[in-house]
Amino acid sequence: MTRSTPRLSRLRRAVPEGRAGRPAETRGARPRRRGTQPKVVALGGGMGLSASLAALRRITGDLTAVVTVADDGGSSGRLRDELGVLPPGDLRKALAALCGDDDWGQTWARVIQHRFQSQGDLHEHAVGNLLIVALWEQLGDHVLALDLVGRLLGAHGRVLPMSAVPLELEALVRGHDPERPDEIGTVRGQATVALTPGDVQSVHLLPNDPPAVPEAVAAVLDADWVVLGPGSWFSSVIPHLLVPELLDALIETKARRVLSLNLAPQPGETEGFSPQRHLEVLGRHAPKLALDVVLADEAAVPDRDSLADAAQRFGAAVELAPVARPDGSPRHDPELLAAAYDRIFRMHGRIGPWR
Repeated sequence: MTRSTPRLSRLRRAVPEGRAGRPAETRGARPRRRGTQPKVVALGGGMGLSASLAALRRITGDLTAVVTVADDGGSSGRLRDELGVLPPGDLRKALAALCGDDDWGQTWARVIQHRFQSQGDLHEHAVGNLLIVALWEQLGDHVLALDLVGRLLGAHGRVLPMSAVPLELEALVRGHDPERPDEIGTVRGQATVALTPGDVQSVHLLPNDPPAVPEAVAAVLDADWVVLGPGSWFSSVIPHLLVPELLDALIETKARRVLSLNLAPQPGETEGFSPQRHLEVLGRHAPKLALDVVLADEAAVPDRDSLADAAQRFGAAVELAPVARPDGSPRHDPELLAAAYDRIFRMHGRIGPWR
């Protein structure tokens, strides 16, 4: 383990006793006995993180999601602009993914995902977004509010924002204007970056060097396994590596690190990317980051040797497994993805105390 950076030392002092993990009464529907399950932290945003959480909650009750807060579109963008709050949408999706398969969990998952349809100001606002923002305003504490929503839902895990300040994504893009295909320009906003027809060269966050949520850093440092991805590569996965305190924790942690690749390139943001190119751009943004395992769907890897070479630059082994839904859509199947994670947790590196 590398020596703690000054940033991490400050963050450790900033987390009050008992706040690095939730109090027992807010842990959700499946309390665990310490040492019986792996402590897993999943980082990402949007539907990719939701897929990972839906799988991970099937194999551990000690699960924390660390969610990007750079969304500026839809209901989240409107609430962010009007109230100056963190965008709640990806946090809401993570909470919904952690809901159980019983009637209680599935009812609440539908409720918080419900969007109003009207001719007025409520049109397309999600119920969960309004609930989260209301608790933020009532409590003045992002983490406590999300813990309380998780308790209401019976969530099988905890959801944390990666930063307590709203962030803006900015990208250097070649050919964002189709009439100037060789011109490199600046594109601002997560929604715009995600849909650019150009070739994204790099991304960074505004403000620069944003502060991490201390509880998120503590969770990474205390984890047995950290899972990064799948998800929108430049707008949901890489942003976690642009928060200095969070990157320091990912580098320093004793946890094993799994990178879960997407099933297909994303139109616009990663159009034409091979699996190994996803790794290459990740490495350009975080050259000191090491990985232990790269997980990919076996049917989505046309060149296994090239992917293995790219993974080796991170010190990682490649695990290929069928993790896609059988209907042929580029979506992860929760049961298959859970089986793949479970095998990785058991077979790679040290065997954890939960076994």
